[in-house]
Amino acid sequence: MGQRKRIGILTSGGDCPGLNCVIRAVISHATLTYNWEIVGIPNATQGLLERKAIALNLHGLDVHGIDPLLSMGGTYLGSTSKGNTSDHTSELLASYQALAIDALIAIGGDGSLAILRDLACQGKWNLVAIPKTIDNDVAITERAVGFDTAVNTITESLNRLTYTAASHDRVMIVEVMGRQSGHLALHAGIAGGADIILIPEIPYSIADICQKINALRDHWGRKFAIIVVAEGVKTEEGSSSIYTDSLGQVRLRGISQYISEQVAHTLTQEVETRVTVLGHVQRGGMPSALDRIVAAAFGKAAVDLIAQQQYDRMVAWQNFQVKSIPLEEVLLSSPLSVEPDSYLVQTARALGIYIGEGKNN
Repeated sequence: MGQRKRIGILTSGGDCPGLNCVIRAVISHATLTYNWEIVGIPNATQGLLERKAIALNLHGLDVHGIDPLLSMGGTYLGSTSKGNTSDHTSELLASYQALAIDALIAIGGDGSLAILRDLACQGKWNLVAIPKTIDNDVAITERAVGFDTAVNTITESLNRLTYTAASHDRVMIVEVMGRQSGHLALHAGIAGGADIILIPEIPYSIADICQKINALRDHWGRKFAIIVVAEGVKTEEGSSSIYTDSLGQVRLRGISQYISEQVAHTLTQEVETRVTVLGHVQRGGMPSALDRIVAAAFGKAAVDLIAQQQYDRMVAWQNFQVKSIPLEEVLLSSPLSVEPDSYLVQTARALGIYIGEGKNN
């Protein structure tokens, strides 16, 4: 087995279901197979800056022999999606050495991984990356941890909203996450039976949306409709719907209200519209079976890469197998957008879903 290694692990960026499953898999494989020491770094770069490390072992969190990490949402280690690491570069670079770790496993989206890779290159860290994001916009991997659960959560919400929409003859506009990419809206919209899906990658028109709603009424006798819109969709004039939060950070929110008002104003007949912003509900809950499997496979593969001394790489899900990809190659191609002529977009249109400008719409 060689010299016993001390491995650090952290979660960075927004939380999502499945992060604890990755941590669990890393602990299990590293300790059982390699007899390594695993330490968790709390709150991502903030914990690294403060040089904090939590000893992690197989039974440290057991409750009467039950392992909660498998089904626990969020991240046991905590995370952060704010802060300016460039202001503390020298301290962060020194922290890796101060914590006496032989390698670092970073679980994050493309933004977090880009920051950590830059630090790793400067400090000559041994870094292995694991992709996680409910947006599923990390390139060169078919799946990221958290995506499947988020799709399931939105699909369940659409199922619930459909019944109340039908009961009251309403047009329901459901706003989901997706700043730059529409993977989440597209997958959940198809699975949840949406009539209209709006994503950042494909232009749309209010007139076409209203035409679709009218067609449902005139041809099929349906007096309700379900519209799924990604938060990053712009107005017809090309502006983003934003607000400033309590910390002074600019956030996306409100495009669903814009769609609601425009539809109600444009339709010739009187229609009642309602807006539901799912928000952080999409990030919560127990991970799905698929997210647990992907997380376990990623955690195992990341540990094996360290054993093989293959660093500056990211594990990726491709054709039901885990591969490793140079991290630089992944980041150069991220964030991954929905291709307007992709098979899934074509599938949506074949099902009669309006998804913006294009064939069959």
